[in-house]
Amino acid sequence: MYPTGALIVNLRPNTFSPSRHLTVCIKPFRDSSGSNIYLEKTGELRLLVRDGDSEPGQVQCFSLEQGGLFVEATPQQDISRRATGFQYELMNGHRVLDLHVLTAPCRPCSDTEVLLAVCTSDFVVRGSIQDVIHAPERRESVIHLRVSRLYRQKSRVFQPAPEGSGHWQGHVTTLLECGVRPGHGDFLFTGHMHFGEAQLGCAPRFSDFQKMYRDAEERGLNPCEIGME
Repeated sequence: MYPTGALIVNLRPNTFSPSRHLTVCIKPFRDSSGSNIYLEKTGELRLLVRDGDSEPGQVQCFSLEQGGLFVEATPQQDISRRATGFQYELMNGHRVLDLHVLTAPCRPCSDTEVLLAVCTSDFVVRGSIQDVIHAPERRESVIHLRVSRLYRQKSRVFQPAPEGSGHWQGHVTTLLECGVRPGHGDFLFTGHMHFGEAQLGCAPRFSDFQKMYRDAEERGLNPCEIGME
């Protein structure tokens, strides 16, 4: 609140033996103002978020080895209405690819990527797309799903449907540029929780997933098992 001066923020995991190659992602609050946020190491600064330029949903990621955060207040005639804030996440370096922000975000996953996603995702479900709502101001699309099989979820993204049909319902998000549209048929939806939101990862048609899973199973290449009934 009322930012003046500057401060350094060093982020560390709450474990005694932290994994190497940790990645930090930060997401400014929608109304954050009054400060620039830099990546700092040995006195060198790289601007991450400029005061007043934080776009809804904007996420910046960097390796923990690249430095810490340097938050510097910008000159203001009236600081009484200024507040700087952001959320952050620490994750193993390989998981930054799940954000789909460093590589082609809308590229279909390869068979290997799908099979790994089944083992490592925060949610894995079989279902269909009920509706897609585009939110250009946040540069994202919200995909409403009807789920017939719940393989895994770490957060209560999907809740039992109110009609008591044995199905679940919930929504996930993806980038607006991916151009997701409602369609027929079942898909396998995978993804991770980021900043409290379920973000879509690999999502092949379920029939395609069945084929790649069984092919890998026959060759003994499945990284984990999942019930296919």
